[in-house]
Amino acid sequence: MANSMAEQLQQDMECEGLLECIHGLKQLDKECFRAMVESDEPLTIDEVAERVDRERSTAYRSIQRLLQSGFIQKEQINYDQGGYYHVYYPTDPTQISNDMQRMLNDWYAKMGQLIQEFEDKYEHVEDTPTPVEG
Repeated sequence: MANSMAEQLQQDMECEGLLECIHGLKQLDKECFRAMVESDEPLTIDEVAERVDRERSTAYRSIQRLLQSGFIQKEQINYDQGGYYHVYYPTDPTQISNDMQRMLNDWYAKMGQLIQEFEDKYEHVEDTPTPVEG
């Protein structure tokens, strides 16, 4: 990952890079997301863990990050005899992209505000005469 904004802007980026850049998702998170996208039906945590060849607890943490970022949805399935389990499926890509666009717009507005604050703070520095020793 690049250190400065200038370095980040100069990098070639793929669409999956947005998951990392905007949401801080890890490689495993992307693998779990891809497993759900490629599945014809919602998956349990055990099924996701099997598809990405990881322990259940590791897959669970990844799924929690995906849930928090809004990339996947969780649904409760009830057993007839009582009890339940959860399945997970990807959020509609249009909703994900709309959310990312909104986050980017908010970030852009905040950066604009910070740049204006910088200008307001330092524009008067040049106007102040430098004391002359004599």
